[in-house]
Amino acid sequence: MRKILYVDDDALNRDILRELLCGGGYDVVEADDGDTALQRLHDTSGIDAILLDRMMPRMGGIEVLKAVKADARFADIPVIMQTAATSRDQILQGIKAGVYYYLTKPYEDQMLLAIVGAALQDAAQKQRLREEVAQHRSLMGLLEQARFRFRTPQEARSLAFLIANCFPEPEAAIYGLHEMLSNAIEHGNLGITYQEKTRLILEGRLREEIERRLALPANREKWAWLSFETDGKTLRARIRDQGNGFDWRPFLDISPERAMHPHGRGIATARRMSFSSLDYVGCGNEVVCTFVVDEA
Repeated sequence: MRKILYVDDDALNRDILRELLCGGGYDVVEADDGDTALQRLHDTSGIDAILLDRMMPRMGGIEVLKAVKADARFADIPVIMQTAATSRDQILQGIKAGVYYYLTKPYEDQMLLAIVGAALQDAAQKQRLREEVAQHRSLMGLLEQARFRFRTPQEARSLAFLIANCFPEPEAAIYGLHEMLSNAIEHGNLGITYQEKTRLILEGRLREEIERRLALPANREKWAWLSFETDGKTLRARIRDQGNGFDWRPFLDISPERAMHPHGRGIATARRMSFSSLDYVGCGNEVVCTFVVDEA
């Protein structure tokens, strides 16, 4: 059972949210202030996510968040912040401090459960990718040039593992490569829009819709391509799909406008943690992921 640390100084809110989260199948650990939350985090093993109120006496949510992210033992735990502070600057402050998901009060019960589920799924996927990439290491560090085509999520996943092992830091590269390859299928070839993906995630039907669209006659011969090359100092993975492209610029950074959505952080996260640079070409149906080896 997944374990959620829920931090809120309001006893009534804790009662309501405890019942909702427990009903959703989660084990809830509670704290009524920031100091207690950090103590619970240290004393309780296996915390999978933190649901954190922003406005609390003594130690506020932002201070708790910064303390969590500063500790390497807890830095990867996804933090969902619930708040009535909805100005762009306030949300941006949380994003910069490490908030991954936002919930603005008041919100619907289903939205809370969907956001918690998305945060846990995203964190688990990152961990699985880091663990599994080590199983795919072989002679890929000797590869200088290659070109592949792919059309399914399974093929994209296998390619991500293969090419990640060409990078000096495969555990970092795997997330960005998997994200870019998946985008080429979902948003590129299959034409799943941002709004459609939001709805499908909330309805729990994203995988089903991907399989349905892959089977459509119009999509059976749609391919995406990955090319890789390196001279030993600079590594480049170029990914191209057959979609109509998109305006990628709003997605290069995590935006306050999308902070309460259950997705939309992949490009910004890949750009920050996986590559030296990430550059879209033309209409946006081609992206170049570059990693420059630090010779210092």
